[in-house]
Amino acid sequence: MGETDYLVFPNIDPVIVSLGPLSVRWYGMMYLLGFMAAYLLAKKRLPSTPWNRDQLSDLLFWGFVGVIIGGRLGYVFFYQWSMFVDDPTYLFKIWTGGMSFHGGLLGVIGAMAWQAKRLNASFLQVADFIAPLVPIGLGAGRIGNFLNAELWGRTTDVPWAIIFPGAGPDPRHPSQLYEFALEGVVLFIILWLYSARPRPTGAVGGLFLAGYGVFRFIVEFFREPDAHIGLYQVGLSQGQLLCIPMILGGLGLMVYAYKKNTVNTTSQNNTVKS
Repeated sequence: MGETDYLVFPNIDPVIVSLGPLSVRWYGMMYLLGFMAAYLLAKKRLPSTPWNRDQLSDLLFWGFVGVIIGGRLGYVFFYQWSMFVDDPTYLFKIWTGGMSFHGGLLGVIGAMAWQAKRLNASFLQVADFIAPLVPIGLGAGRIGNFLNAELWGRTTDVPWAIIFPGAGPDPRHPSQLYEFALEGVVLFIILWLYSARPRPTGAVGGLFLAGYGVFRFIVEFFREPDAHIGLYQVGLSQGQLLCIPMILGGLGLMVYAYKKNTVNTTSQNNTVKS
């Protein structure tokens, strides 16, 4: 197939609108939409929990803060350590871009542990409630990556390959859309249906860890590795190596949950009231 036989990425301005020195970007808008959707779904599930609306707002707000802080720290420490060593202020240059899911996950875990104490609940109860909401933000973020024409896939000759600006003349997998489909849509459906019935405390959170880890591990085979890191000698990317403990930890948590077999009613969505 010739170059003209493939899809060419449209010229999309990453900035939606500029308001003086401030710019509203597609990427940030996608995160905002994901957060709003997660809040609305969480509010519907609120009657099945002992928490009120203010406590829910605090829980989600600090979770969002954990995503931002953890995501930035994870990106710098996992993927740009040399730049941080050369210039420690790079950590605070958020406007240059760079967020890591695995770092964001650690940030959320820290925020949820703190909020669990404030809610007089166990960390696993809070995790089970939050886990089905996370794929919404993940999916929105991947759409943001696609609109920014970043984190593209490896070169390929599949009919739906796309020629991305800044990625050379070769067509590539739209790996951002693969991640949107698996980490966003499919994972959300799995977790939402699984949490529709009472499950042992920790099982929903464990399924999220294992499910995301497996889906991300698969998509990494189609995603272009970071140029400054590449693939390790075992043939795996940095993202895949970070997913392995997620998968093992998630499966271990599910085994632990079913052995303990303490039902967590806060993960249910079948008791929703209109």
